[in-house]
Amino acid sequence: MTGLLEPRSVGADRERVDGAAKVTGTAPYAYEQPVPNPAYLHPVQATIARGEVTDVRTGDATALDGVLAVLTPFDAPRLETGRDAELEILQSPEVHFRGQLIGAVVAETPEIARQAADLVRVSYARSDHDVSLSADHPGLYRPDEVNAGGETDTRQGDPDGAFAGAARTVEATYTTPMYHNNPLEPHTTVASWDSSGLTIYDSTQGVHSMRQVVASTFGIDESGIRVVAPYVGGGFGSKGTPHANIVLTVLAAKRMAGRPVKYALTRQQMFSFVGYRTPTIQRVRLGADEHGRLVSLSNDVVEQTSRIKEYAEQSGEPARKLYAAPNRRTTHRLAPLDVPVPSWMRAPGECPGMFAPEVAMDELAQACGLDPIELRVRNEPETDPGSGLPFSSRNLVACLREGARRFGWDTRPRPARSTLEDGWWVGTGVASSAYPVHQSPGSSTATVRFTAARRYEVRIGAVDIGTGAWTALTQIAADALDVPFEDVDLRIGDTGLPAAAVAGGSSGITNWGWAIVEAARVFREKFGADPSPGDERTATQPENPNTERYAMSAYGAQFAEVRVDAYTGEIRVPRLLGVFAAGRIVNPRTARSQLVGGMTMGLSMALHEESVTDERFGFVVNHDLAEYHIAACADVRRIEAHWLDEHDPYVNPMGTKGIGEIGIVGTAAAIANAAYHATGVRVRDLPITADKFL
Repeated sequence: MTGLLEPRSVGADRERVDGAAKVTGTAPYAYEQPVPNPAYLHPVQATIARGEVTDVRTGDATALDGVLAVLTPFDAPRLETGRDAELEILQSPEVHFRGQLIGAVVAETPEIARQAADLVRVSYARSDHDVSLSADHPGLYRPDEVNAGGETDTRQGDPDGAFAGAARTVEATYTTPMYHNNPLEPHTTVASWDSSGLTIYDSTQGVHSMRQVVASTFGIDESGIRVVAPYVGGGFGSKGTPHANIVLTVLAAKRMAGRPVKYALTRQQMFSFVGYRTPTIQRVRLGADEHGRLVSLSNDVVEQTSRIKEYAEQSGEPARKLYAAPNRRTTHRLAPLDVPVPSWMRAPGECPGMFAPEVAMDELAQACGLDPIELRVRNEPETDPGSGLPFSSRNLVACLREGARRFGWDTRPRPARSTLEDGWWVGTGVASSAYPVHQSPGSSTATVRFTAARRYEVRIGAVDIGTGAWTALTQIAADALDVPFEDVDLRIGDTGLPAAAVAGGSSGITNWGWAIVEAARVFREKFGADPSPGDERTATQPENPNTERYAMSAYGAQFAEVRVDAYTGEIRVPRLLGVFAAGRIVNPRTARSQLVGGMTMGLSMALHEESVTDERFGFVVNHDLAEYHIAACADVRRIEAHWLDEHDPYVNPMGTKGIGEIGIVGTAAAIANAAYHATGVRVRDLPITADKFL
């Protein structure tokens, strides 16, 4: 990799390329794709948590005018099995969790399909179920690896011995509940089989990865499948991997023999089978010397997974990398339960995994009599604690210092529960943030073509899930080609375009952008600055040799002000401020949107979000946005996102690190730490609600 891309369009505050189409309603999302004479699907879901379907009576449903077909486990088209149990629906009568898809009705209208689905009568043979996560669950086991191929357990030195001999210690258990992704656009699929093959319009984070999964599930060649997703209304990870709803829609379309089938999940169905963040139980032990320097650090994590498919969130990862400590341990243990399969949710692993250690660091600062920022500065590592590699760039301390200056940290009173204003206890808190730079060499390919209109068409099968990729990739292409922004036409969101990695792990710009830069390079080398119409070159994102030489992450510092009513325990967060070091910022407008969005989601995690399971029946009872609370404008008066100008020539030619997830990690811990400073009450179990103070 040579030097950084020379910026001209990159760094400019550009309006979104897709903005006008979205605000005028002309940008077609999946459900709005114009297909001829569509039919509509509504599912039948299991009402037990474990057992077997013994009978499905469909007579009342099929007697309803407008019903076209009913699918059951006894008559659905066959799939390839033995590969992914989550997707192998309607292939057996077994029920693995409540809400599992066990049938579907296809009808002329969505209303008829829903009414008919309610008329399907299902009989079961019930079995005892287990949906209760605990730190001493008898079925706990050690997975072979955690997400992204990480090690399940790590150990350096003698963490237990060093902890026992430490001058200052913190030992506590922290919990985060189950969270459900709730993007504005629910999961939606439109599927159609015809003589040319299968076409799928879907709200997905990766058209090519979806095509691969559908092809293997249905036992057909990828060349016969086209997946289209030009516009996606958010995903937060839940749309990063195909779920059973896609398979169900394609099965129904196959049964309809050429007629397209549409299926958009209801909000309640979003809580049943399209993923969620696993709850965590984290036992953290910190030991420090009399000067506050860590001598021991450990985080032992317990999470849940589904019996039918393993998902191991890498929640111990932040404890491996953030601070210097000669003795450290992280472990992951899973409890297999009769629940839906957990999946990716914004900053999987790092988000819950940052909460526990960062609250523990605040407790250690109190035990050492140190300012929380000073404690973190004293434990700044010289090299990456996990790998021993030097950092490509690491500006965590600079983020803490700059954030403290902007937030007015120096006016913070030292003792907790020392400021009472108009009946509200007032406090402030801080937490660090870190998120790794993910890159997948060879995963993304781009084509640059000069058109008869004397414009540059850039083609790549990336997906913009609302993050601003339409705009940022156009800026990158313009600079790579050394042409004005206005001369570039970007084409994304279709498997008819060159392959691209999934939009996830804050890696989109890294993977897709690098492919575009490489395609522009070979295009200019071949055709120069005066190409002819029809000139075209294609290139793939290359290997980055620096990943073996440097540890690469984005960093941030989160600051929060919290007010707690002295009489009711009501909690308010009037101010959040974050300062980030995330490499070069491609577009300040979309970057600020991403960072503020992440911080807002972290606020929501801290104060509101919690999926509550009724263990008697095995399902989430607050399964809609009336009872699954998320942050609203009234929850915070002021959110500020700032960043440092960071030059990192090792991460990629753009110098970017990814911004989609660094904004959420650390926010909940900062709020919890501020709540302690306000009240003197330490909350270790999210969400932070009034009863925790009373």
